Amino acid sequence: MTSTEMPEGSAWTYEPAADRDQRLSELLQGFPREPHLWMYALRTAAALIIRAWLRLYHRYEIIGAERLPIGSSFILVANHQSHLDAPCLVSSIPLRYLHRAFPAAAADYFFKGLPSSAFSSIVVNGLPFRRKARGAASLVLCRELLRNDGNILIIFPEGTRSTSGELGTFRPGIGHLAAGSEVQVIPCYLRGAHRALPKGAAVPRPRKLTLCIGEPRSYAALPPGKDSYNRIAADLEAAVRKLGTDT
Repeated sequence: MTSTEMPEGSAWTYEPAADRDQRLSELLQGFPREPHLWMYALRTAAALIIRAWLRLYHRYEIIGAERLPIGSSFILVANHQSHLDAPCLVSSIPLRYLHRAFPAAAADYFFKGLPSSAFSSIVVNGLPFRRKARGAASLVLCRELLRNDGNILIIFPEGTRSTSGELGTFRPGIGHLAAGSEVQVIPCYLRGAHRALPKGAAVPRPRKLTLCIGEPRSYAALPPGKDSYNRIAADLEAAVRKLGTDT
């Protein structure tokens, strides 16, 4: 039988990409995304440039990378000081898992125009998170993402960048994702981002950046509920704060 022959009775079907009829703006703002080869190639090239720039310009250092449970799904949570935060956390992930790392990005900020949508979806691989309307739907999307083994969700539980560089209060949304789940949560503290690129600044300064990765935590024993959500948020906030003072 030649390579072009089909066994008798077999059926061949072709299923085009679900987003083939979408406009570019709709494709970039949608989630989950189809695995486009051109997008993967651009994201990989951008990641190589960003990682080299962080190392050379910001003397970027990662402490505790061996604590990341690479190969299983997990959540990275960190303090939020700067637009450098997401690229720094993504850069802590081995390059072969780059396309499975998804920073939660505010849809009303990072996906409101074509240029910002292109950067957020292609370069950062951001997951559009609706902070105000449809916030519950965004949490459901995050849970679905974590059910697929090997996916990495990056969240900044403060919800917005700090204007002072001080750690703010963690919102209970992270508790919704972690309560009653076997998915591990890894607290992180990024030092130097506020000095390198504070909120409102346009050009990064050559300040040293250090990412401190803590021990994985699990909240499978806590039942879903308001008390558990608040307890998890407070526990992770304390863990991130401790990383910031200990290292």
